[in-house]
Amino acid sequence: MIWLVGEVLVSKLQTGDIMYNMEGMKRCPLDNTFSLIGKRFTVLILRNMMSNQTRFNQFIESIDGINPKTLSTRLKEMEKNGLIQRKIYHETPVRIEYNLTQKGRNLKSILDQMAVFSVQFCVKDVFEDGKPRTNKVISKILS
Repeated sequence: MIWLVGEVLVSKLQTGDIMYNMEGMKRCPLDNTFSLIGKRFTVLILRNMMSNQTRFNQFIESIDGINPKTLSTRLKEMEKNGLIQRKIYHETPVRIEYNLTQKGRNLKSILDQMAVFSVQFCVKDVFEDGKPRTNKVISKILS
């Protein structure tokens, strides 16, 4: 297996090697990614944006426990980190929409894997009936 890391292709790591401890790194890539998406509600905002939500009030209505101040802060952080872009429509009333950048869209596979992990290993927390799902059902969740 080959990964593209920045502009560099990295071949499959040998058993025992860890990509997040490669020579020349100044920061663990896992820690770096977590600094971008690890704050409370950020992953939920990304999830909703991947489901085509774009407006502030849509996020407020669909994310339990988030308040307007926190949402505003997270959106500003996400924009500063290059995960989203903010577009202002000069109409009456003014309309603002938030959209994922390519960098933000590239997080989809990470979020999908997080969802798969919970569906496979945390069924009692995820499903009302607490029963595991088949791979076929899990595949539908990701499509």
